[in-house]
Amino acid sequence: MKTLYPEISPFHTFYLETGSDHRVYVEQSGNPAGIPAIFLHGGPCSGTKPDHRRFFDPELYHIILMDQRGCGLSQPFGELQGNTTQDLLADIERIRQALRVERWLLFGGSWGGTLALLYAQQYPDRVSAMILRGVFLARQADMDWFLNGGVNRIYPERWQILLDNLPDLPDANVLERLVEAVFGADQDVAKRAAQQWQAWSGQVALGNDYVESMESVSEQMLRQVKMELSYAIHDYFVAENQILENCAALRSIPTVIIHGRNDLTCPLEAGWRLHGALPQSRYIVLPNAGHIARGEEMFDALVSATDEMAKILA
Repeated sequence: MKTLYPEISPFHTFYLETGSDHRVYVEQSGNPAGIPAIFLHGGPCSGTKPDHRRFFDPELYHIILMDQRGCGLSQPFGELQGNTTQDLLADIERIRQALRVERWLLFGGSWGGTLALLYAQQYPDRVSAMILRGVFLARQADMDWFLNGGVNRIYPERWQILLDNLPDLPDANVLERLVEAVFGADQDVAKRAAQQWQAWSGQVALGNDYVESMESVSEQMLRQVKMELSYAIHDYFVAENQILENCAALRSIPTVIIHGRNDLTCPLEAGWRLHGALPQSRYIVLPNAGHIARGEEMFDALVSATDEMAKILA
């Protein structure tokens, strides 16, 4: 069973200027003459971590990590102005051009996989391969599962606590109530809603019932939640079913789809639908894995995928 590669440090970091207030953090590690691969992190609102470099053989890959707008080390943190899916796709392409990469492998999980698919649909000639984990297709059905009569049936206690900490708005759905609370002027209400949203998300993704105390709800956490909700309330800035309907141009791209059977954040149906739209893809279901890229089974699948792609792309 394969494990993560040893820890490495970047050989170069820089901030990508975007022509706006946003400056995007980019780092390079591994072999600068190797197979170019960009890691696209999840979220929206997350960021890259040192372990993300370790999915790739550093002798074979030119490993590129970026923190999406407003995330991680990118500046200004949490900024929502000029922060849309289209802006992120433009940033990815700017990075490719800045690094003089002709074609690269896209490696993305959850929201990162969504970006990978959208980028590939916009720039298919720039993509050598894709490795996608925990597929999120940004459909209404995906949001309904998470916020309207889906996974709340599995964790009804935690769901009720979330509802109890949101304003009671007639005719508003849960997402609208979350947005009203988190973006409202009352900071206590905003922090309480953000706290319970994080607790709900953690429960679903990790099976973790831990809740931060109100005192530990930082301004950074509040900004992260605002970013996540900004994307959600705008339907992730994509049309309904846009990804599945535009997969024809990707059918010549080597693709591996890896999905945990126990993924409650992004149920397996999404990975199955994507495989149907990309029949050339290798579709791997991990019987004991969930949503997060952790655990022996998931590490083995992801590292095996990058190793196998290296043989194809060499």
